[in-house]
Amino acid sequence: MPADTNAHGTIFGGLILSLIDQAGAIAAQSHGASKVVTVAMDKIVFHEPVHVGDLITCHAWIKSRGRTSMTVCVRVEAEAPISLAKAIDPRKVTQAEVVYVQVDDHGRPLPL
Repeated sequence: MPADTNAHGTIFGGLILSLIDQAGAIAAQSHGASKVVTVAMDKIVFHEPVHVGDLITCHAWIKSRGRTSMTVCVRVEAEAPISLAKAIDPRKVTQAEVVYVQVDDHGRPLPL
């Protein structure tokens, strides 16, 4: 939406980071974690811009599990609505690995 974009009509990078964090946390919780916090996010490289009106999709999967943490890969893709009708492949916007730690109500690490 326009409120999510800069003066050039492309989405703020921080909004994409927020979507990555949310998608990754949902993936972690769907694989048995309850309350998770973000510990690390690897280097983010934006390959393609996201424009007003583009549809954004986040694909997330578990890369690894530790005793209290999970590493989740999240790939972000974008496509213009017109590309759906023309069967054009979505554009890869970015990809990240995010580490989440399951914590208790006091913020201490909790085994998965």
